[in-house]
Amino acid sequence: MSNYHQPVMLHECMQGLGLKAQGTYVDVTFGGGGHSRKILELLEGGRLIAFDQDPDTRANVPDDARLTFVNQNFRYLKNFLKLYKAIPVDGILADLGVSSWQIDQAERGFSTRFEGPLDMRMDKQGGVTARQVINDYEPQELANVLRLYGELKNAWKIAREIEYQRKQQSIETTGQLKELLQKFAIRGKENKFFAQVFQALRIEVNSELEVLQDLLRQSAEVLAPGGRLVIMSYHSLEDRLVKNFMKAGNFTGEQEKDFYGNTIAPLKTVGKMIIATEQEQELNPRSRSARLRIAEKL
Repeated sequence: MSNYHQPVMLHECMQGLGLKAQGTYVDVTFGGGGHSRKILELLEGGRLIAFDQDPDTRANVPDDARLTFVNQNFRYLKNFLKLYKAIPVDGILADLGVSSWQIDQAERGFSTRFEGPLDMRMDKQGGVTARQVINDYEPQELANVLRLYGELKNAWKIAREIEYQRKQQSIETTGQLKELLQKFAIRGKENKFFAQVFQALRIEVNSELEVLQDLLRQSAEVLAPGGRLVIMSYHSLEDRLVKNFMKAGNFTGEQEKDFYGNTIAPLKTVGKMIIATEQEQELNPRSRSARLRIAEKL
């Protein structure tokens, strides 16, 4: 599984972390291990705790005594750092979204390119599947998912069409879903439309925005003063949460001020949002939508 995932903005992430040779770091999205391996390479001692809820990622874990691998969702960050006596930490890295490996596995149901079951679970061990969302959600509930997480303006019409079709026959595969929704895709923009539909389902299945909020809150608690939080997101919903929390310590972005006019927040932003270079975007298409933000614990 060496081609599991090509790490995005590897150099920029390492710079953002401001690595200390003897520091303690956390990679909450281990995946193929590209970012983690680079962190280990730059540590002279130190320690790395890596999280990933997908059991497939175990095959990518290097044999290194400095690395502790946690096969769990990163929403349990603080609990496991307590367990391994790793608080406070000097840096936390998150590369959000789906890995190239997961997308290319047709049986996972993440890709709009391959025929596969409507699954989309990051953790294959349990939880609701995309099939259940499509076949069991009430039309209004389904429309809300498509509108909020896919930012689809015609979400209600799509939900009603799905409701009509599933009464005739249950919708089991990605191909079936695409076929019945084809008429809603604007000609020439079909890929964007289906990407929005699949994004909405994936976010709902994996509770991605709620999990991200948990991560952000806990990161502020477990970082040492001066510790860095480095997060890469791939769509506006995630990026907005990250930006607001780093700026204001909440998810609305409204800054609270103390008596002297200073912002009351646990973090301060470091630099501006970073995007991949043109060269990287050409070599690694996944990097085109990546948005990297960095903050430091006050």
